[in-house]
Amino acid sequence: MKNESYILSSLCMVTAILIVTVFFVFPKEVVAKQEVIAIEGISYNVNTSMTDNLKSLVGKKVSLTTVAGKTFPGVVKEVGNHMIHLEKLEGKEFYDALILIENISTVEAMFRNYQR
Repeated sequence: MKNESYILSSLCMVTAILIVTVFFVFPKEVVAKQEVIAIEGISYNVNTSMTDNLKSLVGKKVSLTTVAGKTFPGVVKEVGNHMIHLEKLEGKEFYDALILIENISTVEAMFRNYQR
């Protein structure tokens, strides 16, 4: 009985070590070997207006923060003279938002990704 208990506990320990190795050690090595590349068609231009910068992000996933501190992550559908239409809001995929451009304080967009 003690021998079976010892074998079972040893088997559990080996399994735990394998799980830790697979989930925590190997992915870091794989990510470290991947090359980071720029995403095509995405850029900021500090010499143009917020509206022009937002127009270059149509179809891209962004996160907009208003001057009030509210963040809206979603996809830029359309940019007008005074408003931006954001669709597929994160966590509210069936909702869209219409935001005044003058109320936007921050625009975040992914510029780099791992090469696949």
